[in-house]
Amino acid sequence: MLKFGVIGTNWITESFIGAAKEVDGFTLRAVYSRTEEKAKEFAEKNGAEYTFTDLDKMAASDVIDAVYIASPNSFHAEYAITLMNQGKHVICEKPMASNAREVKKMIAVAKENNVLLMEAMRSTVTPNFKSIQENLHKIGTIRRYFANSCQYSSRYDKYKEGTILNAFKPEFSNGSLMDIGIYCLYPMVVLFGEPEDVKANAYLLESGVDGEGSILLNYGDKEAVVMHSKITDSYAPSEIQGENGSIIIDHIQDMTKIEIRYRDGHTENITAKQDKPKMYYEAKEFIDLIERGELESKVNSHANSLAVMKIMDEARKQVGLIYPADRSNNV
Repeated sequence: MLKFGVIGTNWITESFIGAAKEVDGFTLRAVYSRTEEKAKEFAEKNGAEYTFTDLDKMAASDVIDAVYIASPNSFHAEYAITLMNQGKHVICEKPMASNAREVKKMIAVAKENNVLLMEAMRSTVTPNFKSIQENLHKIGTIRRYFANSCQYSSRYDKYKEGTILNAFKPEFSNGSLMDIGIYCLYPMVVLFGEPEDVKANAYLLESGVDGEGSILLNYGDKEAVVMHSKITDSYAPSEIQGENGSIIIDHIQDMTKIEIRYRDGHTENITAKQDKPKMYYEAKEFIDLIERGELESKVNSHANSLAVMKIMDEARKQVGLIYPADRSNNV
């Protein structure tokens, strides 16, 4: 049985716990929060025996083997490195860190300590993403990847009223690209690798983060077009266009329905059975890897996480989006 700790006491942590409880080998043992009251409340609600408000003590504790990190983005690297240096396996919510420099450091520390480090990108370990990989050859030579993730943030109304919540604060390394755009970029990198060139646009909010943006990525024989937003909604599916047909992807974050539309007019539904909670598949991937003694996911690999972060770094550079973490040498 793998003994888990969690960092973060928000809805996404509850979602992970709920999904992970359906995976054989998971048990929740500990909760970390900066405030004791919040830690105890969350632990009691979710059945954890131990609470911590000191990260170093949590990292050194023998009551946990692995930790799920869902703190604000700007804390990911610091927390993960502290835990891995004490031999703890880490599954870190996306984006894994604030920039590529931090990701490189995290990877180095994971290797030094022989522990598993995995980015919690849920879509790429789902049955439907595997179905895309297995059926990609059917649409012939790929010429375009189009990915669309535009979701009006529930926190944007508060922002417009003058209350800036964490989702729109640069000190937490947030914004549309990091929080939403990554859902478009990660599957692209897993399927096609790193692009040759990146061209980015974005609308920057007065708080200093991007509200929405788009990226054009050149692969030589194909291109990728990515649209992301936290201030508008979109109902358009994503699409991989080949010379013989296109793969249509509903809701790229969750990969809920996958269909091939061929040039001759006929369609093929390649949707796989995917009836578990959204975060079940990432939890299972992580736990299975540990049980097999493997220190890296083949899909959510170190190389893929670093490649995605390098793309986001370049996109942010082009639109003038700089985080305090970019200027810091703490990690």
